[in-house]
Amino acid sequence: MAAPPVLMRPLPPPKSVVVPLPPAVLPAAGLAGVAGALLLPVDRPGIGWLLSGLAVAAAVVVADRRSRAGAEGAFTWRSGGWAALALGLLAVGAVRASGWLFVLCVIAAVVAGSLAVVGERTVHSVLYDMLAVPIEAFRAIPWVGRGAGRFTARRDGVARRIALAVLAAAGLVGVFVPLLASADAAFAAVVTAMVPDLSVATLVRWCSVFAVVGLVVAGACYFLAAPAPRASGDRPHRSGYGLEWTVPLVVLVLVFSVFVGVRLVVLFGGTEYVLRTGNLTSAEYARGGFWQLCAVTVLTLAIVAAALRWAPDSTKADRLRQRVLLGTLSALTLVLVGSALSRMWTYQQAYGFTVLRLLVEVCELWFGAVFVLVLASLIRLRPAWLPRAAIGTAAAALLGLALLDPERLIADANLDRAAAGKTLDDRYLARFSADVVPVVSDRLAEPLRTCVLRQVLRDDTPDGWPAWNLSRSAARDVRLGPVTACG
Repeated sequence: MAAPPVLMRPLPPPKSVVVPLPPAVLPAAGLAGVAGALLLPVDRPGIGWLLSGLAVAAAVVVADRRSRAGAEGAFTWRSGGWAALALGLLAVGAVRASGWLFVLCVIAAVVAGSLAVVGERTVHSVLYDMLAVPIEAFRAIPWVGRGAGRFTARRDGVARRIALAVLAAAGLVGVFVPLLASADAAFAAVVTAMVPDLSVATLVRWCSVFAVVGLVVAGACYFLAAPAPRASGDRPHRSGYGLEWTVPLVVLVLVFSVFVGVRLVVLFGGTEYVLRTGNLTSAEYARGGFWQLCAVTVLTLAIVAAALRWAPDSTKADRLRQRVLLGTLSALTLVLVGSALSRMWTYQQAYGFTVLRLLVEVCELWFGAVFVLVLASLIRLRPAWLPRAAIGTAAAALLGLALLDPERLIADANLDRAAAGKTLDDRYLARFSADVVPVVSDRLAEPLRTCVLRQVLRDDTPDGWPAWNLSRSAARDVRLGPVTACG
C-alpha cells in the first residue's frame, strides 16, 4: 500500500502540546518576574540588572532541578562558565554609567545566558544556540498558557487560595505601612526610598518587565523540558578532491605574502617613510586602508571557516595540506590585523580618539584572537569548539573593555593630545557619561572644567536603590565651579 502524499499526512502536534508543563515553572517564572519588575531600572545602568539576572538564573536552576525529581541536571561546568560571564556583563551596570557600553553588555549577556541554557552544541546552527532563550520564550507562550489554564482549573482550588493570600497580604501592607509611616519619620523615609511613585507609567513598566522576565524564565525551562537534539561528533561530509581548495588557498597565501612583504617597510621602517615616499598625510594613509584591511580579515575568516568545514582531511596528505595552508594564511592574516591596528592608531594620533575608533580597534583585536584560535584548532583539525570559543572571547573582550573604562580611556588620550599642543574637542567630551567625570575634574582647568562637567551631568536625576551606579554616585560628589559663559 502506497504511503500518502506529504501534503496529505497529518501534522505532528506542536511541542507546547506534547511536553507537559512542570509544576515548578509557573512559580519560578512568576517570582523572577516580580523581582525583575521591582529591581530592573530599564532606563539606565544600575545594580538592579545584576540582581534581576541573579533572580532569573536562580529561578531557572531551581525549576529545572525540581522538574527532574532527583534525575541528573542539564547544567555542566560549561553552563556555569557561560552563566558567570552573563552575570559579569550585567554587573557592568553597577560600575559604569556609559549607555552604549551597557547596551552591548546586555546583548552579550543574552547570548552568554542562552549558551548556558543550551549546553552542548545542538543540531541547529550556532545562531540558534546564541538566541535560544529569546526564541524559546516566544514559543513558550502557548505552553505557559495551557499550563496556567490547567492550574486554575484544578479542583482543589489552589489557584483561588493563592490569589486570596496575595490579596490579603497586599491589603494588610496597604493598611499598616501608611499607619506606621505616619507614626515614625525614619520609617517613612525608608518607605519613601523603597516605594516608587505608583503612577500609570510605573505600573505599565512593572507589567512589561514582569512579562518579559517571566517569559525568559519560561523559555529557558521550555527548552530544558525537551532540549534540541545534540550535534553528532561525526565529521561532516567533505569533498573527496583537494584541488578546488588547494589552488585558491595557495593563490591567497601568495597574495598575502606579497602584501606582507611590502608592509614590512612600514612595520619595521616606520610610518614616516611611507608618508614621505607616498606623498600622503597621516589621515590619508590611515584612512585609505583600514576598512579595506578589516574587510580582508572578515573574508579570510569566512574562507578559513569554510575550509575547516568542507575541505578534505581523510588522508595524512590532506591533513598536512590543511595545516600548512590554513596555518600560513592565519599567520599572514595576523600581520594584516597588526597593519590595520597601526593605521587606526596613526589616524587617532592625528585626529583624536572616539568611541567608534576604539570599538573597531577592539573588534580587530578580537579578529586576531580568533585567528589564534584557528591556529590552535589546526593541531588536531577538530574545529567544532571554535564557534563557541570565538563567541566567548568576544564576550570576554567586551567585559575587559568595560573594566578598562573606555570613556575614561578616550578622555585621557584626548587630554594627552591637548597637553601636547593639539586641539581638544570639548563638545565631544561633554557628550560622554559620568564615567569621565573624575578625569575631567582632575585634568581640565576652569572655566572649561565646569562647562564640560555641567554638560555631562545635565540629565542626571536621582537614582532609586535598584538603579544605584558607582560612576553616577561618585560624579555627584564632584564640586562644580560658578556658572560661566560656555561657548
